[in-house]
Amino acid sequence: MNCSRTLLFTLIASVFISCTDQDKSKEKAAILDNSEVTKLPYFNTPIFTPEWEKGTHKIPNFSFTNQNGENITNETFEGKIYVADFFFTICPGICPKLTKNMGILQEEYKEDPDILLLSHSVMPWNDTVEKLAVYAKEHEVHLPQWHLVTGDKDAIYKIARDGYFADEDFTNTQDIDNFIHTENFILVDGNGYIRGVYNGTLPLEMKRLKRHIEILKNEI
Repeated sequence: MNCSRTLLFTLIASVFISCTDQDKSKEKAAILDNSEVTKLPYFNTPIFTPEWEKGTHKIPNFSFTNQNGENITNETFEGKIYVADFFFTICPGICPKLTKNMGILQEEYKEDPDILLLSHSVMPWNDTVEKLAVYAKEHEVHLPQWHLVTGDKDAIYKIARDGYFADEDFTNTQDIDNFIHTENFILVDGNGYIRGVYNGTLPLEMKRLKRHIEILKNEI
């Protein structure tokens, strides 16, 4: 009987130690993964294949108008890390989630002048500067950190598709008449290269985005 009890105790202890060791191993592996990631890849094509060597695709030159009536260009974001997205003010679907999560980023980095946000209206014929100003006030969008921009429809759609690769439907159909509606947040570095793409409606993706912003800050 004593031998049986001793054997049982030994087996239980072995299983416990084994599980504990496995948990510690997993924990150490996770820590190593996090600590070893010191650089983000580049995304140079619409299929978003990560490329680690160098960036070959920069966001093209642009010129839009923000909610304060100011001209916003690439120079506004030169040397800055920024997150870009696409929305419209009367959108009843995903846009409220996108705006809410952009607001979370604004709050997170409000003391960091090197992190900016850029939201393009995909309905510029409706979203005038005045309407963007009202929307900005309603959603506590603050300058100079977060720019809501409007402008020429063709220019906005072209940069969405050719610059940020933000329109998956266009990638598949090449139909220029399609309305752009994407949940993507695009992370751009201080040199104008795309360094990450995230679903802006998902909390887990938002955590990943914030982690990658910190990696990018340390990288540059």
